[in-house]
Amino acid sequence: MEKTVTEAIAYRRSTRVYKDEAIDPEKVKHCLVNATLAPTSSNLQLWEFYHITNKETLKKLAEACFNQSAAKTAQQLVIVVTRKDLWRKRAKANIDFLNKVYNKDGLSERDLKRKKMATDYYKKLIPTIYTDFLGILGYIKFIIFQIVGLFKPIYRQTRLSDMRIVAHKSAGLAAQNFMTSMAAIGYDTCPMEGSDTLRVKKILNLPRGAEVNMVIGCGIRDDKGIYGPRFRIPFEDVYFKV
Repeated sequence: MEKTVTEAIAYRRSTRVYKDEAIDPEKVKHCLVNATLAPTSSNLQLWEFYHITNKETLKKLAEACFNQSAAKTAQQLVIVVTRKDLWRKRAKANIDFLNKVYNKDGLSERDLKRKKMATDYYKKLIPTIYTDFLGILGYIKFIIFQIVGLFKPIYRQTRLSDMRIVAHKSAGLAAQNFMTSMAAIGYDTCPMEGSDTLRVKKILNLPRGAEVNMVIGCGIRDDKGIYGPRFRIPFEDVYFKV
């Protein structure tokens, strides 16, 4: 029986060693479908997910992950990739969706206003935020927005580095959806930042604009795969009610 959300979150641990026991790739794929339902900045969905089942590719990727046991014993791997470079394509997809949803006669004034507002967002604001040239435009926008921010609240994260962070935050939310979904069906995962990302990109033949967010080992936990009891800082030290 599939676990509840709370049960799945409590069950999930970073598993460092997996049993030599196959897992169903279709079930993993379904968990990746759940990953795509995660919240994402401006609904741009600047992510891709590479589901690795080929044994030879798994071996190459394990080497790129320094042969750590979480990669070397994984039955499958999932590579979460950010694609900030696809913002134009994703913005157009949103506009096409809006045109389809609101493509009928007799729309109310409220619906027409909503369509115009959303369309302007993707046609005007998104290009303003994401357009850059060698990071120069980003800094110019950053300075301008800081000045405007002296007089009213304004979005300030406009530099190239800022937009990279935005893409990686969204990808991280998707990765958590995936790992929680895996835990719900009794599968285990381990998110790994320890990898040679350049080698990972070469193995997957990723384009220059793609960035590796994390490599996730997948399988069924071995008894020695959980390295110790769960430790968390006391909740009172991180919770602040305002």
